[in-house]
Amino acid sequence: MEFSNLITRLFGIRYPIIQAGMVWNSGWRLASAVSNAGALGMIGSGSMNPDILREHIRKCKVATSNPFGVNIPLMYPDVQKHIEIVLEEKVPIVFTSAGNPSSWTSVLKEKGIKVVHVVSSSRFARKVEEAGCDAVVAEGFEAGGHNGREETTSMVLIPSVVDAVKIPVIAAGGIGTGRQMFAAMALGACGVQIGTRFVLSEESSSHPDFKNYVLKAGEGDTILTMKSLMPVRMLKNSFFKQVAIAEQAGASAENIKSLLGKGRAKKGMFEGDLEEGELEVGQVSSMIKDILPAGGIIENLWIEFRKTWAEPLSCKLQIT
Repeated sequence: MEFSNLITRLFGIRYPIIQAGMVWNSGWRLASAVSNAGALGMIGSGSMNPDILREHIRKCKVATSNPFGVNIPLMYPDVQKHIEIVLEEKVPIVFTSAGNPSSWTSVLKEKGIKVVHVVSSSRFARKVEEAGCDAVVAEGFEAGGHNGREETTSMVLIPSVVDAVKIPVIAAGGIGTGRQMFAAMALGACGVQIGTRFVLSEESSSHPDFKNYVLKAGEGDTILTMKSLMPVRMLKNSFFKQVAIAEQAGASAENIKSLLGKGRAKKGMFEGDLEEGELEVGQVSSMIKDILPAGGIIENLWIEFRKTWAEPLSCKLQIT
């Protein structure tokens, strides 16, 4: 089955699947493996200093001849240096998030870079289109990591964003199977961005203890918290309980920031401290029961997507 749409043609990829640029999970090994499998691999620069980012880009170029991208959270202090590096290294695709898309889009596009921005509302999606981005990621409430304050679920957000803009929409949040991918595209998305499923890949740079902890996650084991500071979805652990107690007691954003401290996400996801670390992961974690090579994940996604396309209704609906 040959597949072609706006997203596959925009990025020059075989499958309309984008691996999210997750901090402490998305280095060159994962990005290159995903790109080699026909999807779009993404280096997550949010956990990298400029020199490390350059190293990962160069290693990714050696490991794959296919397109790959870099995710740049615009709230990070090294954002200008990261922009300079992707320009110098001629990275073909950049996904930005957590900031104003107008800040750097024109600078990147002047150099021929495809630019996509992540949003959690149709209002911000329109701003992304106005900024000149090539596509927009509509990320629902189910997603792991930093999330929107609106708490709009993917089922509502995706069609709302599709109706709000003319540029291609990529769906994210709660997508980890081919059936979910089919559903997102039935709602009008041209592709999907997937994070948590790729956390549980062999090539993910997260700590093995973190991966195994995610495998055990059940329904309700992830919570969107730290809403007064910057909403983030994480697995429940001792650190989460500290935050929950502080928020219930009416802690200010400054108090939560002090409790968070520095390096909390690195401690949890990269170093494997399952009690005191910040364990960012999405709701779909409760559905994932294995760790696979990235290529195998993409193959499974596509097989299930095709099967759902051919037989979409298990309820045997008949229309007369």
